[in-house]
Amino acid sequence: MNDAETSQEQEAAAASRRPVMRLLEQLGRKGTLRILWELRDGLPQSFRALRTSTGDMSPSVLNDRLKELRAGGIVALADAGYVLTESGSELVKRLKPLNQWADRWFEAPEQN
Repeated sequence: MNDAETSQEQEAAAASRRPVMRLLEQLGRKGTLRILWELRDGLPQSFRALRTSTGDMSPSVLNDRLKELRAGGIVALADAGYVLTESGSELVKRLKPLNQWADRWFEAPEQN
């Protein structure tokens, strides 16, 4: 292993210790943002309903992401189905301005 590879590994390890980087790593995983977006209205969704609302996401991917989100305290499994926790609702609230920006960006691609 050369010095450049060692430095990159050290930077990656340091980045994963920063809370914002850990959050972005989690949100960047396949399907995570879609799950959060589909739960944003606060209504519980069963696994099957959530799978449908996420565009028939693979059951194994959906299951893995839900486990990760539950372990992170972002999603909970209630009697009626999966819901955002208070932290999850706060996160989605903070993502809404990004959605608004994306809508403006999408409508005016020539300015990008």
